[in-house]
Amino acid sequence: MDLILLAVPFFFVLIALELIADRVRGQRNFTLADSINSLSTGALSTSTGLLTKGVGLLTYSVAWEHLALLRLPPHALWVWLLAFVLYDLCYYWLHRLGHERNVLWAAHSVHHQSEEYNLTTALRQTSSGFIFSWVFYLPLALLGVPPLVFITVASLNLLYQFWVHTRHIPKLGWLEWLLITPSNHRVHHAQNPAYLDRNYGGVFIFWDRLFGTFKEEDPAEPVVFGVTTPLASWNPLWANVQFYAQLWDDARRTRRWQDKLRLWFMPTGWRPADVAAGYPQAKQNLARFRKFEVALGRAWQVYVVLQFSVYIALGSYLMDVAGRAPAEALVLGWALMAFGLFVLGAALENRRWAARLEVARLLLLAPALYLAGTLGLAVVVPVFWLFLGGYWLLSFAGLFVCCRAALGADGTKTPAQPQQHAEQQQAAEHP
Repeated sequence: MDLILLAVPFFFVLIALELIADRVRGQRNFTLADSINSLSTGALSTSTGLLTKGVGLLTYSVAWEHLALLRLPPHALWVWLLAFVLYDLCYYWLHRLGHERNVLWAAHSVHHQSEEYNLTTALRQTSSGFIFSWVFYLPLALLGVPPLVFITVASLNLLYQFWVHTRHIPKLGWLEWLLITPSNHRVHHAQNPAYLDRNYGGVFIFWDRLFGTFKEEDPAEPVVFGVTTPLASWNPLWANVQFYAQLWDDARRTRRWQDKLRLWFMPTGWRPADVAAGYPQAKQNLARFRKFEVALGRAWQVYVVLQFSVYIALGSYLMDVAGRAPAEALVLGWALMAFGLFVLGAALENRRWAARLEVARLLLLAPALYLAGTLGLAVVVPVFWLFLGGYWLLSFAGLFVCCRAALGADGTKTPAQPQQHAEQQQAAEHP
């Protein structure tokens, strides 16, 4: 039973309730582009995970089968409780090093890029975390925690972390000493120097108190959310490669081959001396902080939301059939997801070429879906093609309306420019 798949409808119900709370309280914790960007990175991460989850599960199972020091009984309650607590300890160190080492931050930074803080931020996840994360959970396999127990407590740990991504819940008294709460986790998502690199636990805050990484939210220091190397984009693919690209540039520029290698595993923010001198990076001035924005017409906003709902349905479908679909079909599904979300990101950024790319995406659907049918990912029948024809008709009509609305009085398009603080044009020393 996939707990995450079962929880997806509840995620969206809670997001809707938080949005209503925003309106009732007169707050503005959501913006359309940011929310879709967060959900897009989550959808991309989920579809990528269908192809890569075997990395972690296989390595864990092999280690448990051949290297376990004990054989813990899978039906004992104490084993589940112990595994739940120890999983969070392993997560703490994965999470902490994800902030303290360059290559790990390159993956984890995706979750922190949003300059808003709401329940959509919880679903903003990396697509490359699988590369190293499995290493941190091997101690549980060596201890003898059965794979089924491991998978279940991992899902419960992830589900718990959803609700703490909100500004609507204040401090919770004595629970602040025991659990990761919304207040504790708001600190973790801050880019304020006073809050950086704090509160790493997934469920329990006492790891941070024990290892010296705890920081309490201070009403006198309002949280500024985001990363100090701003993403300044609504594209989920760029969100996943932004910091890798920065590391690659530094590795390419430095003259010493030792620095080209060790750069990736050095503390976050470390740069080779020759690169730091030749390509300095200024820190942001949070007193002048402005959130990244791109003006976008109402017609385009509606179009993006409707098309994005199609990709939410596609992602849910892929999760449902993942256990019985061939690998080729899942790869095709991932490619459709990645390309479609890339196009929607371009539309949110009001790119000149977004409409042309959207036309190409729509036209590619026919051969892609036919191939999906041959791979067992969809049933190709006359009714299906009738549905596709209707989807095409509505999409092209909507695209025409968007393009007409974007034209100025002289018939030419004037692209909106990103509105952002000056420091977002510069990279920061510490992401």
